[in-house]
Amino acid sequence: MPHDPGPREADGEFWFTIREIAAFTGRALQTIYSWERRGHLTNPRRDERGRRIYTQRQVAAAERRARQNTAAVRRLAS
Repeated sequence: MPHDPGPREADGEFWFTIREIAAFTGRALQTIYSWERRGHLTNPRRDERGRRIYTQRQVAAAERRARQNTAAVRRLAS
């Protein structure tokens, strides 16, 4: 597999693939895919290889929503 150059900059923002998001956040790939399914990560762009890419801002917002959902579930369970 060719070397992936990592985050790319466009429009003044850095864009990350799902694999890079997992590495950046320390989360499993399946967690990032679940964020997509649950609507935490939306409106991806595609890179030159057709992979979905998201901005750092989108990733931060998805992490916040995931934490809020986890906290809400824990409150309901207690």
